[in-house]
Amino acid sequence: MAGNDIALMAHLMRRAGFGATYDELEARAAKGYEATVEDLIHPEGQPDLEMDILERYFTDWRDLIALENNQAYWTYRMINTKHPLREKIALFWHGILCTGNSKCEHGKQIQLQLDMFRRHGMGSFPNLLLELSRDPAMVFYLDNCMSHKDAINENYGRELLELFSMGVGMDGNPNYSEDDVKECARAFTGWTITNAIPRYPYARYESQFIYNSYDHDDGEKNFLGESGRWNGEDVIDIIARQPATARFVSRHLYNFFVADEPQVPAWQNTTPNDPDAIKMLEDEYFRSNYDVRSMLRVLFNSDFFKNARFAKVKSPAEVVIGTMRLVKDFTYPKPGVHPIGMEIRYMGQDLMNPPTVEGWHTGKEWIDSGTLVERINFTADQVGNVDLPGVQAIIRRLGSEGATMSPERLVDGCLEMVGAYELSQETRDKLISHAQKGGELRTGTEEFAGSVGQMLQLIVATQEYQFA
Repeated sequence: MAGNDIALMAHLMRRAGFGATYDELEARAAKGYEATVEDLIHPEGQPDLEMDILERYFTDWRDLIALENNQAYWTYRMINTKHPLREKIALFWHGILCTGNSKCEHGKQIQLQLDMFRRHGMGSFPNLLLELSRDPAMVFYLDNCMSHKDAINENYGRELLELFSMGVGMDGNPNYSEDDVKECARAFTGWTITNAIPRYPYARYESQFIYNSYDHDDGEKNFLGESGRWNGEDVIDIIARQPATARFVSRHLYNFFVADEPQVPAWQNTTPNDPDAIKMLEDEYFRSNYDVRSMLRVLFNSDFFKNARFAKVKSPAEVVIGTMRLVKDFTYPKPGVHPIGMEIRYMGQDLMNPPTVEGWHTGKEWIDSGTLVERINFTADQVGNVDLPGVQAIIRRLGSEGATMSPERLVDGCLEMVGAYELSQETRDKLISHAQKGGELRTGTEEFAGSVGQMLQLIVATQEYQFA
């Protein structure tokens, strides 16, 4: 069985990233758990992907107009990133601060929003809300460009309170009133975008945020019990100070990184699964002056996180990206990355095109009879391909243990290699029984390689493998 340090590191890398090979887990475990957490939450200064090289192979990635091209590009980024938490935090905020391709000027605007999440997603939460409020994709998606001082559109003001910062209610009570929604919307009048410049003849110009002071309602507003001639920045400062905001951010972090919570619409009348953990995160939210990075440090180093192994159903993105990082395919530009990106869609997560502004429902709602079959077929196809570099590395490592291998060791060794997974005794016994049917396992043979590939396929088809 995998050592405790390796098992804990595998847990951290599944949650703070998309999993890791056994070699990476060993290297990170040797460095230490807390040091690895610091590396993950401080990706600054590390090299990014070289877009000029990628554009030589995929010319349609230069403009990134079509949804499928954007999805393929993000898939490639997640597979190859050297700073996995930066991509994971972009995925986290993308599922909360939602915009969608179904209503956008063009696909790259959402990609630019993801870049904003990468830059600001682990910083100050009110600063993140400020960047979101100025983001052209969001301004267009929630119609704030259609909100004027004499004709207010409440869409952005409502969703800022309901879905982006506070939530409808807490502990059975509402967090805000309809009047607060209206006053919030008034504060964001004049926050709009410049007119788009035609695509031809010099290619598309990206939309830009602009503040039109002439279209801003500068009158006095009463918002969440405070009165003043508030602008959008003032409203965000008031929101950041609310206990409901601390609770909202903390529950989202817990739901995404620790364990599945009830769906967001139930939070007003449903207490957290682990109130003490949420309280710890709330306290850090205020202690750190609303710093998400500090909250993540507390979360990853906590006992409640370390003890939450396999307490979350993997999202489709986690299934696909974790599998590709394990088998080490598409580590360089080549044809075929677009179908890999589409697999995430087929499993129920159409990246950059969520079903509503609420995002996706998570946890067990990721799974139905169709998506489960898609998950198993995809992962089994990948890990069963003994020609892929990551699978070959697993075969070599297991083969180095001796001239022969017992069926029990084959099962346990493969479980270690895919991230220190644990099976029920009944499932493990069945896999051992299957391995025994092949007779003596002699390493270094084609038959052994086939046995490893087949065992990996059986493992990824288990119920346990659907959990992170």
